[in-house]
Amino acid sequence: MSDESDLPADNDASSPSVSSSASAVSGDRPGRPLPRVLAVANQKGGVGKTTTAVNLGACLATLGYRTLVVDLDPQGNASTGLGVNPRELESSMYEVIMQDLPLDQCVEPTSVRHLFVAPASLDLAGAEIELVPAFSRELKLRRALEPVLPDYDFVLIDCPPSLGLLTVNGLAAAGEVIVPIQCEYYALEGLGQLLRNVELVRKSLNPTLELSSIILVMYDARTKLADQVVQEVRAHFGDRVCRTIVPRTVRLSEAPSFGQPIISFDPTSRGAIAYRELAKEVSGGAPQRAG
Repeated sequence: MSDESDLPADNDASSPSVSSSASAVSGDRPGRPLPRVLAVANQKGGVGKTTTAVNLGACLATLGYRTLVVDLDPQGNASTGLGVNPRELESSMYEVIMQDLPLDQCVEPTSVRHLFVAPASLDLAGAEIELVPAFSRELKLRRALEPVLPDYDFVLIDCPPSLGLLTVNGLAAAGEVIVPIQCEYYALEGLGQLLRNVELVRKSLNPTLELSSIILVMYDARTKLADQVVQEVRAHFGDRVCRTIVPRTVRLSEAPSFGQPIISFDPTSRGAIAYRELAKEVSGGAPQRAG
């Protein structure tokens, strides 16, 4: 399929989503030891968090890395975006978190080779309340992941758009936090609270947790505001901001309704190109280790 329906249709050559991604080589970020567990988090909704978890995971898989997307969001958008129907599941992350089901028993394959998903279900919405009296409630996911980590190179945890117990579980289980930020007004709103929570989790539950990457998404080259947001975020966070910028495109927004990541739905689109480059940048060219 062509990329003609992508927005914006003009100014692509000058867009950072193209120019920066072309220069975002793996040497920019040295490869970290595998496996890596990355929590994709932002308590604001509609900022491209699930889109990033799904498409970054798919592109890491196409690079040859065995990748698991863990869907912790009760909305289950990462699951449906990878072709999993929550209504047909025998088990989900709810059973893993609340009933100690081994995580590998709920993992589903996807249409992308090397890419797997641990799906969410609507039952997870009640888990926030059910977890309150649970023993070691913040460490449920970490303990569930430990037995399966040798099977994967990357684990991406799609956290809910909140700062509740499910997100805390995601942060406690991860080694790194990835924060998508949309190139729009109020982009930094609430980010301070998220960073404070990351620091609290680091101090009390997970001393190795770090904010490793900030990903600029929903970039629209037609607006001056987008460039201003890019400059502001880079000024605040420096090298932690990925060089690759993901554009706002129609194709990216259409792909989930077909249950496909963008590299399957429209592999030549600007969104697919950006996420491929982002995957190279995030992976740092680390050699695959999982069989």
